[in-house]
Amino acid sequence: MSTIQLTTLLGIDLPVMVAPMFLVSNSEMVVAALAAGGTAAIPALNYRTDAALREAVAQIRQQTNKPFGFNLIVNKSNPRYPRQLETLCELKVDYIITSLGSPEMVIKKCKPIGIKVFCDVVSLDYALKVEHLGADAVIAVGSEAGGHCGPTSNKILVPKLVKHCNIPVIAAGGIGSGSQIQELLDAGACGVSVGTIFIASEEAPVSKAYKQALVDYTSSDIVLSSKLSGSPLTVINTPYVQQIGTKAGLLERLMKRHKWMKKYLKMLIFVRGMKKIEKAAFSATYQSVWVAGPSVDYVKSVRPLRLIMKEMEDGLKKNIKS
Repeated sequence: MSTIQLTTLLGIDLPVMVAPMFLVSNSEMVVAALAAGGTAAIPALNYRTDAALREAVAQIRQQTNKPFGFNLIVNKSNPRYPRQLETLCELKVDYIITSLGSPEMVIKKCKPIGIKVFCDVVSLDYALKVEHLGADAVIAVGSEAGGHCGPTSNKILVPKLVKHCNIPVIAAGGIGSGSQIQELLDAGACGVSVGTIFIASEEAPVSKAYKQALVDYTSSDIVLSSKLSGSPLTVINTPYVQQIGTKAGLLERLMKRHKWMKKYLKMLIFVRGMKKIEKAAFSATYQSVWVAGPSVDYVKSVRPLRLIMKEMEDGLKKNIKS
């Protein structure tokens, strides 16, 4: 069990990370989160070119010297991963979050130059593997997470990882209030990673319809889809999602049957699904596929990100006092 807190690990005031969200996270959100005392990360895949990725880092550093990071999909479904890693190492970002694959290459390249590596994990076995590889922390992705989620609730996963791991555990999934943050800190987490509620921030670049959906829908409208990325993904159960269904389609079934085709089919499924999600995120379309988690229950309006952070901070302080 590690006693290092996220605030100490990164030198921040609030143990809250604005989670890296595909298509959603941008430099404006990062700057706002850092100004509010927390930290934030962006998926490197949100930038189509190396030049755009470099420009995003430059934009953030022009406005703040506080710590921020990037998320890398570290498997063969992301052919841009090696170049993205080289760029982020060259620019010496503060930390990298790895997802959906082995972090070994990332750790080997980052550790010698002082870049911290946090690894998404959904089980104790995988957490122990990345700890052995040299990860600086694990992010416990619970079943309550928006987007790609794990099979186990954070109420079970976080205490288990805290008990058996010797590196810090960051909790992720379903978090929308200060009282929830305190509950997870009491369970031994060093901090939290929060995503869904920040989609409804003024700084998020997605459509008004997407943001309003987070206000209008509730946790009972969140479903798990196996059709969009090759991995289970939580989305809002819009009429279009109901129409296309959430069960695995032909390509997904082929991927499971033919191991030798898995790499190529997974890449095809991911690209096809992400195009659907991107279209729905930024334009008016009846094909509404909006990624979100059950913490939509905490979204009552669209607000500046700093106010969402302030509300969580106030709730955390209130729980500490009580």
